[in-house]
Amino acid sequence: MTETATAPAGTDTGPVLAADGLPLKRSLRRALRAQKLRALMLIAPLLIFILVTFIAPIADMLFRSVENQIVAETLPRTARAIQDYDPDSGTMPSEAVLAAFTYDLTAASERKLHTRLGTRLNYEYTGVSSLFRKAGRRVDDFGETYRDQFAAVDPAWEEPATWIALMADPDWVAEYRAWTAAGEAAKAARREFTQAQPLFRLRDEVADVLPETASAYAEFARIAQVEDGDDPAAEDPWAPVYLALYRDLLHVGPGAIAQLGPEAEAMLDAAHDAVEGFETVNLADLYLEADKDWGDPGVWGTIKTFSSAYTPGYFLNAVDLQLTPDGVAAQPEDRQIYIMLFERTLFMSLMIMGSCVLLGYPIAYLLSNLPLRTSNLLMILVLLPFWTSLLVRTSAWKVLLQQQGVINDILVWLGIVSNSGRLILINNQTGTIIAMTHILLPFMILPLYSVMKTIPPSYVRAAKSLGATNWTAFWRVYFPQSVPGIGAGCILVFILAIGYYITPELVGGTSGTFISNRIAYHISSSLNWGLAAALGSILLAVVLILYWAYDKLVGIDNVSLG
Repeated sequence: MTETATAPAGTDTGPVLAADGLPLKRSLRRALRAQKLRALMLIAPLLIFILVTFIAPIADMLFRSVENQIVAETLPRTARAIQDYDPDSGTMPSEAVLAAFTYDLTAASERKLHTRLGTRLNYEYTGVSSLFRKAGRRVDDFGETYRDQFAAVDPAWEEPATWIALMADPDWVAEYRAWTAAGEAAKAARREFTQAQPLFRLRDEVADVLPETASAYAEFARIAQVEDGDDPAAEDPWAPVYLALYRDLLHVGPGAIAQLGPEAEAMLDAAHDAVEGFETVNLADLYLEADKDWGDPGVWGTIKTFSSAYTPGYFLNAVDLQLTPDGVAAQPEDRQIYIMLFERTLFMSLMIMGSCVLLGYPIAYLLSNLPLRTSNLLMILVLLPFWTSLLVRTSAWKVLLQQQGVINDILVWLGIVSNSGRLILINNQTGTIIAMTHILLPFMILPLYSVMKTIPPSYVRAAKSLGATNWTAFWRVYFPQSVPGIGAGCILVFILAIGYYITPELVGGTSGTFISNRIAYHISSSLNWGLAAALGSILLAVVLILYWAYDKLVGIDNVSLG
């Protein structure tokens, strides 16, 4: 016979409960979540700080290195119209492209953006900046001839009310009249009137019948309201608006004008019948009168090439190439400087790193093996430069390294060099390497010292007791254990050196400066932030690649700070 085991009466076979009566698993999960949340709250300030001061600037730099929205935003009509232009034709763009450019340039000059746009394009094609300044002063008059001729047909064309009746949405007109009445009532009651003017809106039909005129007038009304704080119903339209009206009336189809209503139809029919007899204005001639260089196809090709919102042009410039209407091409030889600067920066950073290893290793060895009192005194001397401003230390090297400086005086006094053969130690690579080695040496000594301090002296004594010479004991026993400190110091010094700015600027002259000096120049002087961002992005990529290569060859796990 078999017996079936049964649980004793009153035994609970359910889940194990915690002290609070909840299942133990659920209680543990809740406790773990609370623990993780507390940990996250503790590190949240640090994460926010890193995000704001490190991640966000890098992201902004990467964006600026390809961003080119100023052209598309400032010349939107031109960017669309110029796509069919061929710079190899040797001529200026068509009248339609020039008309679109005139409308855009008028709006840009009213907003004071044409000089910024000229500066941006001047980075790609020298001389464009002055062209935009000159044309910006004249473009508002490019439609004067047509304004006078329309006024001769009907003087009402010079009245702002005529344009409002023709262009404005009826609902906006009603809102505008209500706003005007409210303002007059407030003025009569001597109350302050703060209600904003309703933003101008085009009527739907006018964009189909008179597309260029509608676009130009809408831009005029928007800038008058938003930028200048004026009332478009009380302002005369820009002269290029009349140019747009002339061009539209030349191409408007029969019967299309009737869509705008009987009042507008009468005026537009009269103007339509008259425009074929108008005296015409050649826009190309007007731009050539402003500056003959507008006839250079390279100018218009540059506008076409850089009309997109994003461009690889900055990165190409950063590697001594350029984006042209025909594609990617090399920069002229006299402008090929960035590859050389990158090579110089890497070479000098490696030289500084090597100098710091050669000078810092013996000092760190002494610090870790001398008696405590002596090593503490030596450590104070190592840290002493940190108590002095970097600018002061660099300026001191200028005094020491110049041809009539202390170092040359000592060499002459010792007879090592003649008075007429004093060494040139400043305003070159030698001066930069010497000064930066001194400045960055503590960053090599400290990681080395922290690692060497952990190496037991008994290891070397044991090697000697087994018959090893002093050199063999050092090279086979002590040195391998100090390699992690060398790796940490090299990474620290190299990364600091590759981005240094002040010291190369003060003692490097023209042959001892780094790529960082050029980046600073573009940020503060030429204001070419896009190129500066591209150079910085490439420098960041180079550092990451070298870091990856170091990890593959040596192993980042072998780096130690003690």
